[in-house]
Amino acid sequence: MHRFTIATLTPAFLIALAVWLGGLWPWMALGYMTLLVFAMDRLIASESDMQAPDTEFPAADTLLKSLATLHFILLALCLYAALNLTGPQLALTLICTGLVFGQISHPVAHELIHKHSKLMRLLGRLIYSSLLVGHHASAHLRVHHVHVGSDKDPNSPRAGEGFYRYALRATRQSFILGLREENRARKASAPLWTHPYALYLGIGLSMFVLFAGFAGAIGAGVFCVVALHAQMQILMSDYVQHYGLRRQTMPDGSLEPVGPQHSWNAPHWFSSAMMLNATRHSDHHVNPKKAFPSLELKPVEMPMMPYPLPLMGTIALMPSVWRRLMDRRVGRWTRRPWQKDETNSQDQATLAVSKHAQTHSDSFANLAKSGPGAG
Repeated sequence: MHRFTIATLTPAFLIALAVWLGGLWPWMALGYMTLLVFAMDRLIASESDMQAPDTEFPAADTLLKSLATLHFILLALCLYAALNLTGPQLALTLICTGLVFGQISHPVAHELIHKHSKLMRLLGRLIYSSLLVGHHASAHLRVHHVHVGSDKDPNSPRAGEGFYRYALRATRQSFILGLREENRARKASAPLWTHPYALYLGIGLSMFVLFAGFAGAIGAGVFCVVALHAQMQILMSDYVQHYGLRRQTMPDGSLEPVGPQHSWNAPHWFSSAMMLNATRHSDHHVNPKKAFPSLELKPVEMPMMPYPLPLMGTIALMPSVWRRLMDRRVGRWTRRPWQKDETNSQDQATLAVSKHAQTHSDSFANLAKSGPGAG
């Protein structure tokens, strides 16, 4: 747990120093989130193993709660920056804070909305709502995990789809589909104010009014810029980790179950620690209840990205370069074993995979029932 703690807490400390002291500290905060992370990923050997999946990590929840608290402290520092900073110091502070929100606060909120505790799930929803993307909490559990790798999931980009087109489509469809699923899950007699989307919109509007009320137009602009910066990185994370990997239609007409071949992963040590193992994405989708420290990598079974996740996100901003880098790799993961077997083998594989699919579907259905709409 020490590597997660150091990697995730250090940026907030540097940003606090940047706000209060100025000077070189804003540059040091930016350097940490960019150059240092890249250098550490290159210098430290990649890891492909972790502790046993059943290992317990009692400190993991404590770290998540601490980082959630830091998220709101950093939002307060953004408001302070809007009131007191100008020029390069303000710009650098906002860039660094946006990077932290997208690469640390997002994984924290993602872990929290998967928890069984209502309080921790609420904390995750509050983080997303404070970044004007509260609906992600509903769409992620009720749409993304259920339909990942298919046309029914707006956050699973198709091969050949550029990031900018994907971002516009996914933003709109995620909001609508998440709302639809929450409406289906609610009782007709439930008060409107208990609707998860009431929380998402209410917190987002409250944050905007808070910044605008204390710092006027500059404060409103600062809040919107930081929130949009974080949203772009959240979208980029799904884009990079699911690009082109589709669940195929099986001989019986159903979709194959979610497997390790449906998410891209990165074995790079430091960025993985900073992002709470979000780079071990295959294991998370196959085992959504696993705590982040116990997520595993199996390079033979799981698609691997050629570079660390933050760098892959940067490359995704250049669609032509991205396609040259990734489309060939996507093709390597499109083969399906049951298409090559004899008839009897096909029948056995279909039966086995169908049973696994039902088990996974039932497991995640239970998790979704306790998700954002619960209570």
